[in-house]
Amino acid sequence: MTSIFGDVFTEIAVLLLVASVIGAIGVRLRQPLIVAFIAVGVLVGPSVLGWVSANEQVDLLAKLGIALLLFVVGLKLDLHIIRAMGAVALATGLGQVFFTSVVGYFIAIALGMTPVTALYVAVALTFSSTIIIVKLLSDKREVDALHGRIAIGFLIVQDIVVVLVMIGLTALGEAGDTAGLGREALAVLIKGGLFLVAIGLLMRYVLTPLLHQLARSPELLVLFAIAWAVALGAAGGHLGFSKEVGAFLAGVSLASTPYREAIGSRLVSLRDFLLLFFFIDLGAGLDLATLGAQVVPAILLSLFVLIGNPLIVMVILGAMGYRKRTGFLAGLTVAQISEFSLILGALGLSLGHIDADTMGLITLVGLITISASTYMILYSHLLYERVSPWLGVFERQRAYREEAQDQDMDQNRVDVILFGLGRFGTRIARELRLRGYRVLGVDFDPNLVRRQEGHGYVVRYGDAEDPEFLASLPLGRVRWVLSSLRETPVNLALLHGLRDFGYKGRVAVTAHATAEAEQLKQAGADRVLVPYADAAAEAVDNLFGVSGGRPPGVEDRDNREV
Repeated sequence: MTSIFGDVFTEIAVLLLVASVIGAIGVRLRQPLIVAFIAVGVLVGPSVLGWVSANEQVDLLAKLGIALLLFVVGLKLDLHIIRAMGAVALATGLGQVFFTSVVGYFIAIALGMTPVTALYVAVALTFSSTIIIVKLLSDKREVDALHGRIAIGFLIVQDIVVVLVMIGLTALGEAGDTAGLGREALAVLIKGGLFLVAIGLLMRYVLTPLLHQLARSPELLVLFAIAWAVALGAAGGHLGFSKEVGAFLAGVSLASTPYREAIGSRLVSLRDFLLLFFFIDLGAGLDLATLGAQVVPAILLSLFVLIGNPLIVMVILGAMGYRKRTGFLAGLTVAQISEFSLILGALGLSLGHIDADTMGLITLVGLITISASTYMILYSHLLYERVSPWLGVFERQRAYREEAQDQDMDQNRVDVILFGLGRFGTRIARELRLRGYRVLGVDFDPNLVRRQEGHGYVVRYGDAEDPEFLASLPLGRVRWVLSSLRETPVNLALLHGLRDFGYKGRVAVTAHATAEAEQLKQAGADRVLVPYADAAAEAVDNLFGVSGGRPPGVEDRDNREV
């Protein structure tokens, strides 16, 4: 790496400082950090300040960031959501990808692009950012809303499609021309099939018991997850279907284990940190001198993404029996291109399918659409009030599917989230279920998690002190959050995390003594359980409740003393 700073360490330090400042400005403007990080790359790159240029160290960190991104996407591949959403996730996801890519292709051809370039641009326009959408929906407390669940469902479908596209493009790059594409595709299919079989066997016989042992040390669990993601990424690269696909499959292989939420929540910060270097490297590669010629095409393509993609989703959801409000709110989530669009463009650039100008065009469309759609989603309800009179064409007379979906969500709701599955917590869970409450149990001890599985309620491995893990829970539909844990610092962290999330239900925690109970009440707990004191009071009530709370003879003795 050549730079004015002389050594790599100093240059990375400067990059991080500049990224912190620009990122703070972006957060102040309520923009995703992706936009801020690309701006950092442009600022410190050769087009402006010339402080840094592409180098091996930044490239390695960028590749690790992409691998972890795909790993976390695979880790969160909740097939239950797709099944719960049924046909709507598949129809909306695949329908939007198809119509956007076809219309986008003809727009790109009309702008004078070659067929291969137009194909890349069209496909890049189809994918929306799962990271950005989930973050925005979480901030608005709408992940558990119907439109939020639909959006997450078809975003998962999009993620699967982008992995398949990357496999196909890598095969095309290996083949070198279309003549050898069939042969190369067959080879990739065979190797991929064997790879999937090997991963399936590991999932069946090795990974779950191994994670059960590793989960005794959270640090070791996270270290293994990173090593597993990078190792399968490397294996995928050697087998010919890219490191990103291998990392994605590594995540999928752990998605069915009870440890996926804990792993995913602990990797989010590291993933975002490493992705910083990918977006900085991307921004540094933009040539502002030639980017000016891409402004008009970028604006036209951005308008198509900002307006056309939501319309496609509204048409599909309206035809499937959803209300216009649900279609509009879900449609806004696809009004931008994603980090995968940029990764796809970078892959095409490395394979020689597109040039730097096309990559700059895709990046410029990303900056425009991500920036604009963020405000559209943040103010989605206000926008809906303004345009709802003209949206009747997207709604059937009776939204039959939405009514059925509302019933399914009500049937699958959780009434109580219980942290701590020891003896006290287990008895609470049993009593709650006997009274008809639906319970989700959480514990940080893998032995307790395994012991409670199959006892009539859902159990997860997770940490009450981890705010990222709390964000993965269905807090929007929960009446009570209970903690049977007696560690006051843990309960305080849980109360603060729930408050920061905006949880509106009630919270009960556990304390050893009255002094701790007062501290927890001041922190926001609605109820504080003191097991020994509560048990003693209940025992006395059981013993003497029949005689009004006093044992026989006590009242007479007190009267004589008076």
